[in-house]
Amino acid sequence: MHSLQVEDRVRRRREVPPLPPWRRARRVLLIAACFCLIPAAVSWARMLSQPRNVSWSIATVEWVRAHGGNPLVSQVENWYYELNAPSKGGPPLKSLPQVGVTTASAQPRVHIYRPPRVKPLIHPALPGEGVWHPASAVAGRRPPVLLTTFRSDPEYPQFIAGVAWIDSGRTHLDYVPGLAEPPELENRGPSEVPPAKRDRIAATFNGGFPLETSNAGLVYHGEVLAPMVDGIATLVEYRNGRIDIRPWENGERVNPKIVFAKQNLPPIIEEGKLNPNLSDGPEWGATVNNAIRVWRSGLGVDKRGNLIYAAANYQTVESLAKVLQRAGAVRAMELDINEDWTSFISYRRPGAREPSNLLPEMFRPDTRYLEPDERDFFAVYVKGSK
Repeated sequence: MHSLQVEDRVRRRREVPPLPPWRRARRVLLIAACFCLIPAAVSWARMLSQPRNVSWSIATVEWVRAHGGNPLVSQVENWYYELNAPSKGGPPLKSLPQVGVTTASAQPRVHIYRPPRVKPLIHPALPGEGVWHPASAVAGRRPPVLLTTFRSDPEYPQFIAGVAWIDSGRTHLDYVPGLAEPPELENRGPSEVPPAKRDRIAATFNGGFPLETSNAGLVYHGEVLAPMVDGIATLVEYRNGRIDIRPWENGERVNPKIVFAKQNLPPIIEEGKLNPNLSDGPEWGATVNNAIRVWRSGLGVDKRGNLIYAAANYQTVESLAKVLQRAGAVRAMELDINEDWTSFISYRRPGAREPSNLLPEMFRPDTRYLEPDERDFFAVYVKGSK
């Protein structure tokens, strides 16, 4: 009886057909793929375990983008924004969001320069449209930061742009590394506005594309963290405190007088004129095609060397450039795009008290840079800060 059972099992084994070669190959490839995914899974898990102040889904998207998946992420984002593109027209707005503070201070005895009002694009103008207001309630007669809003496009009368003007004579600009950006930086600091400097903080704003997606250069404290690229718009601070935005022209050679230099895509405004490639060039964000309307931010300088920041939802790179140009920028660069990264925050009281987003629709909280942030950013201090 036992021998019959053994013979039966042997016969059944012989009756099992051998695997076809293509099935064997598929199994081998599947096993190999699983082994290859192990390092990626470990890297992803390590990324999630690191300090961050964004959701795990946003962090995962950025991880995919930084590990060769930028084309895939870009395509998915393009599909999403195309499906959710805004329609032209719509009912007109009746008011604009309140920005800054209204103060009844006496007129100064000496002339102090203030930028001209931004001329409205849509008439009749709404109350306060294009009018500059101090960002701080204790700004004095020469506010270091002024804010305004205006409707940015006659074809889309509900779109509102927020603009900040930063007095270069009264302020000092700091580049602040984040928790993860720039990568591979040993002494990155606190990645937030240091408590010891908060008595002089006037504003903070987002720092531009990560190095993995900008393919551009960065100099920090005189050290080259990523090689500089000619023709790319560059925000530069020199040791004498002067700030400028210009296309880079020195190759990989860096002037020793430079404190920091942050590059981000080609210029969008040069010598007062829009870059002629804005309407059809892919240079301003492989993340999202430049003609798709998304949250965008940019930074420029006026003819006196003061900084002008602008941000708005539903903008193409061309419409963003027109916002900056209308506000007085003669040279400008795009910064971040998408709602997760666009931030401009002013502080109405010393000590970083009463923070306020430039536009109420901005996605990130107004306390964003008062705690460690994963991305780099810029801090605007009133001169005399520590």
